[in-house]
Amino acid sequence: MSQLLPTVGPDSPEATTSIITIQKAKVKDQHLTCEFTEQRTPEAPPRTFALTCAEQVHADLTHALSRLVPHLCLLTEQLTEPKEGVSQTPDFWPDDSEELPALFEAFTVTGFSMGRYQGGVTLIGQRELTGGRVLNLTTPYQSFDDEQATYSYTGLLETTLQTALAEVEAALRGKCTDYRQLALAFG
Repeated sequence: MSQLLPTVGPDSPEATTSIITIQKAKVKDQHLTCEFTEQRTPEAPPRTFALTCAEQVHADLTHALSRLVPHLCLLTEQLTEPKEGVSQTPDFWPDDSEELPALFEAFTVTGFSMGRYQGGVTLIGQRELTGGRVLNLTTPYQSFDDEQATYSYTGLLETTLQTALAEVEAALRGKCTDYRQLALAFG
């Protein structure tokens, strides 16, 4: 029989760091569903998990996924890529602290699926149509390998995805929205 610890999770004094490799991540109704492997040490065999978090995701994860929206739009040909010789509008690739421009309002990245050895990605998202219906979008697999890259922004996609992967891992380690039960008025 295993020993019960007084505190478990990221605040546990006996918590050890482990190596987490994200395979798939999806956010639905502000809850993270994730498939990943974990290794206690680099020599240990990986253990595979599928997990749905009961806590709502932190705003940093939502923000990191929103930064993938321009890539979703370009890879699914929902928007056209800025042409060679024509200056790119700064709105197309806003700074990290800025909101996405209006042309991306109808789009949402809901998740992603990593390729083998995290050598590429498939983005999953949605476009809200004018009638209120939703069009599900899935990009073709996009390799990060320079020789196979046909997408002009592969490097930017990989960098942006690394931020999203870090936020998913942080969520798996306990980073979530602080919420509290509001007082109920009886009487």
